[in-house]
Amino acid sequence: MAPFRDREHAGRVLAGRLREHDLRSPVVLGLPRGGIPVAAEVATALGVPLEVFVARKIGTPGHEELGIGAIAEGLDEPVLSRDARHMGLGPSDLEALASGVRAEIARRVDRYRGGRALPELAGRDVVVVDDGLATGVTAEAALLSLRTRRPGWLVLAAPVCAHDTATRLAEMTDDMVCVEQPLDFIAVGEWYDDFRQTSDEEVVRLLEQHASVA
Repeated sequence: MAPFRDREHAGRVLAGRLREHDLRSPVVLGLPRGGIPVAAEVATALGVPLEVFVARKIGTPGHEELGIGAIAEGLDEPVLSRDARHMGLGPSDLEALASGVRAEIARRVDRYRGGRALPELAGRDVVVVDDGLATGVTAEAALLSLRTRRPGWLVLAAPVCAHDTATRLAEMTDDMVCVEQPLDFIAVGEWYDDFRQTSDEEVVRLLEQHASVA
């Protein structure tokens, strides 16, 4: 059996770890789609607000599951992975890929928040939650964007993180919380018994359920 039954179970385990940290009235931001069920459990356990923050990887042409970079809302330039320079893609190729990702980010922001503005983050403890970190490039883009909003304390949290990724991203955060940090990491899904895809409808439902928490 994998360490986590599903994303909800992983969120409850992660919340237990976060309780050990001195968080003061934090806001939880889930990275869609898969990070939202995890973040919802964290927000429920801590009794704090939940909101979505949209970041998305840039896939390799023909192998979209292989991320060569990522973009987050509010971030003008893409964050490129270390492997991107070896893909033989020129600036115009990268910009064409980034343009498509920006359009999808705008669609998701509209679908998930429906015109809501992000809560005020300046000076607040902000916990960014994903369901797992492989290369971590999507989380990196989110962290870079969120830094511009001047949070008081920026935390990245996930149930499982590749060890080298966790080490790298820890330098970009004020606190890094990973339940599992395997050295022999292959894929996030291997750490879950149930890792079915999260739908847009589930994301919206979970956000609506937490809308009453201010």
